[in-house]
Amino acid sequence: MRESWRWFGPNDPVSLAEIRQTGATDIVSALHDIPIGEAWPRDRIAAHKAMVEEDNASLTPLHWTVVESIPVHDDIKLAADGHGKYVAAWIKSMENLAAEGIKTICYNFMPVIDWTRTDLRYQLPSGVYALRFDQDRFAAFDLFILKRENAQADYCVDEIARAKSTFETMDAAEQAELTQTIIAGLPGRMTDAYSLDDFRAALARYAHMDHDALRANLVAFLARVLPVAEKLDVKLAIHPDDPPWDMFGLPRVICTPDDLDQLFEAAPSPCNGITLCVGTYGSRPDNDLPQMAQQFRDRIHFAHLRGVTRDPAEQRSFFEASHLDSDINMVAVIRNLVDNERALGREIFIRPDHGHLMLGDISKTSNPGYSAIGRMKGLAEIRGVIRAVSAEV
Repeated sequence: MRESWRWFGPNDPVSLAEIRQTGATDIVSALHDIPIGEAWPRDRIAAHKAMVEEDNASLTPLHWTVVESIPVHDDIKLAADGHGKYVAAWIKSMENLAAEGIKTICYNFMPVIDWTRTDLRYQLPSGVYALRFDQDRFAAFDLFILKRENAQADYCVDEIARAKSTFETMDAAEQAELTQTIIAGLPGRMTDAYSLDDFRAALARYAHMDHDALRANLVAFLARVLPVAEKLDVKLAIHPDDPPWDMFGLPRVICTPDDLDQLFEAAPSPCNGITLCVGTYGSRPDNDLPQMAQQFRDRIHFAHLRGVTRDPAEQRSFFEASHLDSDINMVAVIRNLVDNERALGREIFIRPDHGHLMLGDISKTSNPGYSAIGRMKGLAEIRGVIRAVSAEV
């Protein structure tokens, strides 16, 4: 497997020199400062790549090989008038990346929001901090802070009561922190932060969007993009919706194996693939990750390896656990990925995802989920499993 590491560019608190020390060989990155909907210029891509590879002649080489992500403009997801210009810009970015030899692209099709958590520093008994999604806190925000129109229709009586109780325990500062956590543009979103009014307006644009319409818009987008990807030998790897269920009244269409079956039936190109984000898909108890790693082996171009532990009473609540100690059988997932590589004769890019905030990093500034030591611990654990599984044959 190709061990990779996400790097947010020169302002990332984790430097390329530190990444090199982890033993990772491949960089997962993007041009985060270019506004959504604008094409990435080739010279900017080349400069970013040169920055990554600057010391390769004298030190252990690093290569920018995976893009995460080229954001998809909301007008594309809505099929709004004039959205074709944004599709054309997306394709131009892909062409310019391919011209620089970067041919694996992770992207997502989540409306309005990207990955969502309610706690960015949830302390575990060991003293480390994890990312957490708490359904009651989320509902409290949706119902009593955002006050989304018709939100109560999405919750049962008991859920509303729990959300109200949760909301009543929060003071103004806690409410502000929860709001900031949910809508303020987390790393990986590559979208602007919202005020509450902006957020309501963005949600309102999707008021009449259902699953079938959103899925059709995704397929229409791919119908434009995939023929070019095939000519360039670019692999597209769609990331699942995180968490993988509907939120804020928004439909989400990349959550389950059935969603993927529908996607590949509608767009069968071999360049149409997935990012197997184990933690995201594993947030649903009905997703069997070892089975998915086997079922979609021809489609897996990239894998995020992390696990989650779900709340026994409320299965939509979870915290991000250690990479090998979660509700997901990570050893079985990795074994199937290794088998896939052997069967297909190609390597898969993998990276440790969302490490714990721990040790000296607790007192440092870091992007939530992307501190150095926690991810290095995760990579070391994953690497050990890969070596052990590979040695079995």
